[in-house]
Amino acid sequence: MSHYITGVTTLRLEVAGCIGCGMCVAVCPHAIFAMKDGKAKITDRDACMECGACARNCPAGAITVRAGVGCASGIIMGSLGKQGDCCCTMED
Repeated sequence: MSHYITGVTTLRLEVAGCIGCGMCVAVCPHAIFAMKDGKAKITDRDACMECGACARNCPAGAITVRAGVGCASGIIMGSLGKQGDCCCTMED
């Protein structure tokens, strides 16, 4: 699994608010969610690319993430000549 910068993802899961529908498991492109005892759990927070699919598809609103602010987004914006929110620099 790809990891970005460890410990900086904005992804949060309020387990008490989870209704156990499994939508986060179904829509996460990096498969960082799993179901355990009828509730979602995050298995690898640092693999999150902050796309926001989980939060947009959570009917209970138990997941929050600031989509589009991650390092990958910053690098993409930089390659397009636009200002990104990433503090990383790419060197040749």
